[in-house]
Amino acid sequence: MTLPLADVGEDASFDPVTGERTGAVPHSTPEEVASVLDLAARAATPLAAASPAARAAWIAAAADAVLAASAELVELARAESGLGLARLEGELTRMAASARFYAAVAVEGSYLGVSRDDLPGGSSLVRWNVPVGVVAVFGASNFPFGFGIFGHDVASALAAGCPVAVKAHPAHPRLSVRLGAVVRDALRDAGAPDGCFEVVVGFHSGLRLVDSPVVRAVAFTGSQRGGMALVERAARRGVPVFAEMGTVNPVLVTPAAAADRESIARGFADSFTLGAGQFCTKPGLILVPSGHGFVDSIAEAVSRVPAAPLLTAAIAAAYEGGVSELVAASAGSAAAPTAGAAEPLPGFSVVARSIPVALDRLTAGSRLLEECFGPVALIAEYDDLESALAALERLQPSLAASVFTGEHDADAAGAIARLATRVGRVAVNAWPTGVATTWSQQHGGPWPATSRPEATSVGAGGLARFVRPVSLQNASAEQLPLPLQPENPWNLPRRLNGRLTLPE
Repeated sequence: MTLPLADVGEDASFDPVTGERTGAVPHSTPEEVASVLDLAARAATPLAAASPAARAAWIAAAADAVLAASAELVELARAESGLGLARLEGELTRMAASARFYAAVAVEGSYLGVSRDDLPGGSSLVRWNVPVGVVAVFGASNFPFGFGIFGHDVASALAAGCPVAVKAHPAHPRLSVRLGAVVRDALRDAGAPDGCFEVVVGFHSGLRLVDSPVVRAVAFTGSQRGGMALVERAARRGVPVFAEMGTVNPVLVTPAAAADRESIARGFADSFTLGAGQFCTKPGLILVPSGHGFVDSIAEAVSRVPAAPLLTAAIAAAYEGGVSELVAASAGSAAAPTAGAAEPLPGFSVVARSIPVALDRLTAGSRLLEECFGPVALIAEYDDLESALAALERLQPSLAASVFTGEHDADAAGAIARLATRVGRVAVNAWPTGVATTWSQQHGGPWPATSRPEATSVGAGGLARFVRPVSLQNASAEQLPLPLQPENPWNLPRRLNGRLTLPE
């Protein structure tokens, strides 16, 4: 495909609460994108050569700068996302903490996988992971900080030693360019190589990133349609795309857990309407034992959820259309919506819905098995647990699932084991919407939840996306790069002749 010579246009900014346009950001020109990529390519070698400790200091400076500018950035995010101030303040704080976490993971060093084998006859082999090079990041609309300009993908790529070019999200363009400037300036002032981080704006600018021979990996968070389009486009060059896309995240309530109906119903309503249902980990379907009143209890909890704005007009329209499709596919009707739903709502606001469905309607190809972004979820009752587990296996694999069990529940272990084959994370007696940034986190899943089921976009394992292994044979000590030097200047864990050796 030949791209146009010019990318004339802008990303308009809207307030989802009122629907009013509040500004615009011009698209990057082809020349500007080319300059960003050229500088990123030049930064790749010095950034890769810098010690993890140096990178950690640069990332910490950027985190400090973001926190110092938090009032301005949170207000911009509120004006473009419709999300509450408390939610956004917490998300920004967690973004800064996550960036420091990824830097600490790099300093710890096990992601480099350093090993050495002394072979018979005096030969030797050493192996370690090197940064892949420039990474293009496409952030998410629903987490303007956590999965945006300085979110998980960006911070983990920088920590791994890769320059990053970020495509601004059109749902929050003004925040994107301002946050990008804060991060870029802080990295530069702290001594990071010029070009190690930059933001571009516009649809065609994003395509130029994916098509550029400079870019060696792509990270994406968003819709299945958008993610797979990037996967297919990048495949022409053999470039990996780590796309986190999301599907219907299921919840299973075992018969032994039915006694906790009211708390489970409230928790389910709270979880799938959190952030107006715009979480990739939103539970979209709950399977409950029949005869216990779950449908009515959930409908009652949902009826108390106030209307809330979605991120964009397009997302709000897709939500209303999706709800209609789900109702039609269920051959039923949505449970009582929020009071006042018949009145016109301001801006991009919508009301929450719960939709009862028969278990036998969860069949391959049904609209019921596809995600509807926003505050809607399905409720299916089952007569026996095996039929519920069989229905779960007809769903598309997903990012996460929850299992609610009773005390000494004989069904729990088997249900968890069945779900673990189809999701990236199983939450036991907990809702899946919270994702902690830790060493043991897995935020991914089998396709179509993600394009790379072995990867995670949250947690220490996230750095592994942006490195590749290299071996050297018979290199002398002076020929070895710093991570492999015998004196271990970076203080790394290493495997020497098969034995794990930890640094002092």
